[in-house]
Amino acid sequence: MRIDSHHHFWNPARGDYGWMPPDDPVLTRQYGPEDLAASLSATGVEKTVLVQAAPSVEETEYLLGMADATPHVAAVVGWINFEDPGQRVVLERLAKHPKFVGVRPMIQDLPDDGWMLRDDVQWAYEALIDLDLTFDCLGFPRHLSNFAMLLTRYPDLRAVLDHCMKPQIRDHSDDNLRFWADGMARLARDTGAYCKLSGIVTEADDDWSDEVLRPYTDHVLRSFGAGRVMWGSDWPVARLRCDYPDWHAQAQRLCADLSAPDRARVFGDSARDFYRLT
Repeated sequence: MRIDSHHHFWNPARGDYGWMPPDDPVLTRQYGPEDLAASLSATGVEKTVLVQAAPSVEETEYLLGMADATPHVAAVVGWINFEDPGQRVVLERLAKHPKFVGVRPMIQDLPDDGWMLRDDVQWAYEALIDLDLTFDCLGFPRHLSNFAMLLTRYPDLRAVLDHCMKPQIRDHSDDNLRFWADGMARLARDTGAYCKLSGIVTEADDDWSDEVLRPYTDHVLRSFGAGRVMWGSDWPVARLRCDYPDWHAQAQRLCADLSAPDRARVFGDSARDFYRLT
């Protein structure tokens, strides 16, 4: 089964997408299941994981409503307020929904790079473990060491690194590549985290060719192994660079040297196992 481990639906009129540019011709429009259907058919992707894009419980409930009405959406990764311990009851309520699998705080947008290690948010990681829910790690290379500290502190937390932790490919240099690569290798070695092969075309500039992306994708595959890597489209954000089938085909080329079983892991089985999809 081919699975897209990371995509979004949204409606800017909801008013809770603070990161979204006000007049972007690609991003600032509504996206729903009908907009994705043709791409799923063209690529043979059968199931998807729908991921939050707004820091609100209301958006999570909006996504769960769409998931109920959309057979290909197998799981929803939502959001709760980590700074409010009272939201454990919200998490417990959401966890009762059959398609709710975990949460993603929008760490990349927070001004404090050490936010994830603050004492007042630790209850949330413990709650995720207690409820057997997942944690999507959204950050930049500057967050790598903090994620390493967090995930070694909670070895039972089922975590996945979104978008290869967003290597800054547009600012490529040997030093930047080495810093990112060392941090990713440490996470692969010292934690049980998975990694999403997603979101990197938009970390490149005008050139997102195979040759530009390959040093990054090869390092992820080498460090984590196919059993802990899952492909994701990051659609519709990826539309800033290319269409859904284009990135799917490019990822297939970048994984062409893998064995058939390993390609099956990257393009479906790893996501199925991590998110426990049926």
